[in-house]
Amino acid sequence: MKIVRRIILFIFIVFLVIIGYFTADGYMLYKESMSEISLEDRVSNLKEAENFTHLSDVPEYYKNAVISIEDHRFYSHHGVDIIATSRAFINNIVTMELQGGGSSITQQVAKNLCFTQEKTLTRKFAELFVVYHLEKDYEKDDILELYINNMYFGNGYYNIYDAAKRIL
Repeated sequence: MKIVRRIILFIFIVFLVIIGYFTADGYMLYKESMSEISLEDRVSNLKEAENFTHLSDVPEYYKNAVISIEDHRFYSHHGVDIIATSRAFINNIVTMELQGGGSSITQQVAKNLCFTQEKTLTRKFAELFVVYHLEKDYEKDDILELYINNMYFGNGYYNIYDAAKRIL
């Protein structure tokens, strides 16, 4: 029984060391990204874009649809949906590849504002630092507004205004 406890303790310590490594590496990536341009300036630049659409100009059913599809616990978590993240983590382990699918709306805003689309654990940890600042400094509706103005709609359209004009 003692050996089993030691093995479990060893695995736990290794897990903590790995998490610590990726947290430190993610923090360095976050600091590097913020040294280029601050989060506030990134948000300001996005809001100053010609085709920026205010959330008040978007139909309520569209907002509800986005939340329902992308992050149905958006208003109840603090930037990271632990349930969705855990589900994606387990799925990635089972399939042995990074398929994604667990990012909250806030995490996607963080990624699109500050980082590349490269799927790495370091970037995921760096996102967490941006998520913390987004959730601390902005209301949920502000974050949703940033999301609809900085998400990929397909066919080269990265905001709701351009995508809607393409349909019309």
